[in-house]
Amino acid sequence: MYTTLIPAAELARHIDDPNWVVVDCRHDLVNLDAGREGYAVAHLPHAVFADMENELSGAKRAADGAFRGRHPLPEREAFIETLRGWGVNEGTQVVAYDAHGGMFAARLWWLLRWIGHEAVAVLDGGMAAWQAQGLPLSAEVDTKPRGAIAARAPLVATVDASQVLANIGGGARVVVDARSPDRFRGENETIDPVGGHIPGAKNRFFKDNLGADGRFKDAAQLKSEWSAVVDDPAKAIMQCGSGVTACHNLLALEVAGLRGAALYPGSWSEWCADASRPVATGG
Repeated sequence: MYTTLIPAAELARHIDDPNWVVVDCRHDLVNLDAGREGYAVAHLPHAVFADMENELSGAKRAADGAFRGRHPLPEREAFIETLRGWGVNEGTQVVAYDAHGGMFAARLWWLLRWIGHEAVAVLDGGMAAWQAQGLPLSAEVDTKPRGAIAARAPLVATVDASQVLANIGGGARVVVDARSPDRFRGENETIDPVGGHIPGAKNRFFKDNLGADGRFKDAAQLKSEWSAVVDDPAKAIMQCGSGVTACHNLLALEVAGLRGAALYPGSWSEWCADASRPVATGG
């Protein structure tokens, strides 16, 4: 079972295995059709496509009209139906990949853990690593038998905005923001209407989890770097702009053996939509 990362060579050995489901998670936050268009041109053999906006995310507004962020969690049953449509069963090994260093694939990794499925990994290095080894791509779309996966107890934790707000005063938990340092400081904000960060948060840019080759740094290096950010992962909260790249940091923590951190799914996009919530700027 692969539960964090899988090398391209190892995935290649299983690419035709009927009990493995490979999922293309490519996406572009500006051009929402880019991922699906890229999948139509070429993808890993037998891979299915995951739509970030409509399958890996849910409704942006709650029943009372409150904004839940740009990529709120999908409804649990809707997500399970998506997985069944991809052919995922209880014992299926799922592998997620993208072309962005795991930026979007980590979201699917986390979501599967959210519904209690442990056998999920991210292709380390993504499409670039696959192609660097001369491995094949395909434009064919397979038809898979419907899966029968069901939800189990979550393997991950979440917190909501009220819990993050209550923490600001006491600071019992450390909040870690995965966005780029300039956006964290409140500079060059082009995605959300307000620049800045949650008061007291620390910044760990998700791309710092990767080496120059686009693959994740090894476990020892990640543990060393993350230990300087988080004393106790069980008391840490990961967030970003909309709950997507925060999952990259959660994956890095898992690789490092630093388990137990929670995700704030609404993240900055939900937080800054309510003017009553405090905002900090600068370093």
